[in-house]
Amino acid sequence: MEISYQEVYRMNLIQARLGLVRSYQQSGSIAATAREWHTSRQVVRKWLRRYNLHGEGGLCDLSRRPHHCPRQTAPGVEERVVKLHTATGYGRKRLAWELFRSDGLAISPNTIRHILSRHQPDIRTKRKRKPFYPAHWAWEKLGPFALAQVDTKDIMDKNTLGTELWTHIARCRLPRYQWTFCEAKSRLRFIAFSRQLTLTNGLAFFYLVMLHLRSCGITNEIIWQTDWGEEFGGSNPNKLAYLQEHYFTPLGARLARYPKGRKEYNGRVERSHRTDDEEFYLPCLPDIADEESLLRKAAAWIYFYNLQRPHQGADMNLQPPFVRLQELLNQKLPRRLALLPPIILDIISSNITLLDGNDLLATYRSTGLFQRLIVVTI
Repeated sequence: MEISYQEVYRMNLIQARLGLVRSYQQSGSIAATAREWHTSRQVVRKWLRRYNLHGEGGLCDLSRRPHHCPRQTAPGVEERVVKLHTATGYGRKRLAWELFRSDGLAISPNTIRHILSRHQPDIRTKRKRKPFYPAHWAWEKLGPFALAQVDTKDIMDKNTLGTELWTHIARCRLPRYQWTFCEAKSRLRFIAFSRQLTLTNGLAFFYLVMLHLRSCGITNEIIWQTDWGEEFGGSNPNKLAYLQEHYFTPLGARLARYPKGRKEYNGRVERSHRTDDEEFYLPCLPDIADEESLLRKAAAWIYFYNLQRPHQGADMNLQPPFVRLQELLNQKLPRRLALLPPIILDIISSNITLLDGNDLLATYRSTGLFQRLIVVTI
């Protein structure tokens, strides 16, 4: 039974090439060898030449790497990229921005990807889990302020901050929890703090944000997408219906839950919490000794995040959230929209929740509640 060169090649490429050489040595004819192995004469000549020059070692594949690469990144630059990646864990886009900002090096994210793959070949990209059903409607099909991702963050995370900063928070009696409102389309964010995770603090945060947005001319219905925590109503359908009727509907908002076990639905606010750790808490906490300094630095952080910090996210075009928001709405917005000052919710939550929900519409129209909020925070 005849067997072709390609069939043997698939099983053992060295034996296939050696078989060509042995057949030629017996027949002395390149054409006869090519016919016998059902291949071309060029293939026979190639491996005869390699065998004559280097013996059986010449039958192995040679490297296809070019001998000269004039556009290859300098070794010093590659070393800087690898060190920065090891120290920060940043992705390629973030690394490109940081290298340009700190060192003036203009390197494309794709170049950084190739550098990291050469120097860290064992690192494999985590395979993305296929969503149970698509969640693109949240930010791709609706306009700005149609959906907000809302979540809380436990600031006292010892694994992230380390023992020293964790102890510093406890000694200074700083608020433990951060409340975050993230506009899903532009990533515009507002934050507040509290000592406890309670429903009253959740309602206080809701009032604070919604009345601020309404006072800045944002009039459309806003979906507040949260997890299943009790600070946002929990999972009791009767309680959620009551909250919707008496608190959310009067201010033109709708309370929503993402499916259990699908935290990627709130992925943008979750990712922003990592940015808080890396760029705010880790570098700034040592200089924060009391609540006043915390609020002052947090206000500066929100100013930088919303108005100045280039964002690396999809469709952001390296623009700060407020700039991207104006571009999406195609209108000029008041800067104060992006500058809601952080507050301690425990101080005002009891005052706000004493108001009857049935009177909220009249209060909202006259902005009296918002004025009272500002007075309390001052």
